[in-house]
Amino acid sequence: MASSHHIQMSSASVPLVHEVQIMDEAGRIKTAHIPGERPLTIYLDKREVVTLMTLGSAPEALVLGYLRNQRLVESPDDIASIQVDWETDSAAVRTLRSTVDIDALTSKRVVTTGCGQGTMFGGLMEEMSEIRLPDGPQLSQEAIVNLIDSIRVHDTIYKKSGSVHACAVFERDGDGGVRLLHFIEDVGRHNAVDSISGLMWLADKPGRDLIFFTTGRLTSEMVIKGAQMGIPFLMTRSGMTLMGLELARKTNLTLLSRCSGKHFEIFNAPERVIFTSPPAIPSP
Repeated sequence: MASSHHIQMSSASVPLVHEVQIMDEAGRIKTAHIPGERPLTIYLDKREVVTLMTLGSAPEALVLGYLRNQRLVESPDDIASIQVDWETDSAAVRTLRSTVDIDALTSKRVVTTGCGQGTMFGGLMEEMSEIRLPDGPQLSQEAIVNLIDSIRVHDTIYKKSGSVHACAVFERDGDGGVRLLHFIEDVGRHNAVDSISGLMWLADKPGRDLIFFTTGRLTSEMVIKGAQMGIPFLMTRSGMTLMGLELARKTNLTLLSRCSGKHFEIFNAPERVIFTSPPAIPSP
């Protein structure tokens, strides 16, 4: 059940795509579209925490998810308001009570392979040793292919302008299929997953029956965030890193890579996937 506490939030909007004049290889002047990129500095009770580079499609959700994933706030009930102001490129977060030691959390930072963010607070790796997702649920091969196809036909900023990453979260339905819950695009995949995490947190949505998809690679930090949300399936159109795979093994996450058309590769916990087509016979 979602919390009855209501966070006062702005609904700040900015243009996501901009028209610019370009010249092609034949010297012709054309109109092209490129995504915006803006700094957003988060202030937690008037204390500067971090500056994120973002498209700005869901800034309040991004702030909420960032605070959640960096363990800077324990619960949405601790937050009174989130106010985003694009004139000052800032997000002011006011809490009802201080429940974490920010000095301790910010004393150690780790440089990551993230784009648009690039840092995470220390202590998250230690926390991963305590996370072990339960066995199940299962997802059929047909549902996976349908999910990949729904991403392909989804109307996106990427199709118009490129230069962004997309993250989506799907929910298993009662008929063995999946339905889209949230789709977020941003200049960095970490911002997109933080935005989805914020929306899930606000709705008190558990991750057990969810499937997470990203167009970007599955690095260690992406796997950490998936495990934190309790999502058993992480899928990518791209690849993954060795550290991401090692963390998935420790936390019992199913990783699917190179997801395109009917093709996918399972790197960990394949027992969660139900094959509906006969397995291919290896060539002699």
